[in-house]
Amino acid sequence: MSAGDWKDLYAAASQGDLARVRYHLRAGVNPNYQHPEVLCTPLVASIIHGHDEVALCLLEQGADPRLRSDFDDMTPLDAARRHGRSAIEAHLQTLGVQPERQPFWRRWLPV
Repeated sequence: MSAGDWKDLYAAASQGDLARVRYHLRAGVNPNYQHPEVLCTPLVASIIHGHDEVALCLLEQGADPRLRSDFDDMTPLDAARRHGRSAIEAHLQTLGVQPERQPFWRRWLPV
């Protein structure tokens, strides 16, 4: 496990606390670590809660723009689209992220 508190990184990303997010990233917390109880990444959480600055910081510090959250199989691009975060959606597309065309039910079937 890396140094720092990954649960607090997730909480900070959800709450939009950019200073705390930066603190944990400097301490070595992996920005792609999924919270074990809510099964979501800090990047997806920051997008859902409308914290664009936090999302951009996480992306700059190595958060995977294609990593799906385990709970709902949502990518950062899915979250941006679903929650009307057009600036983040545009930024993700400049990083080469493209929408995937899969039926929503596929996540429940081992196909």
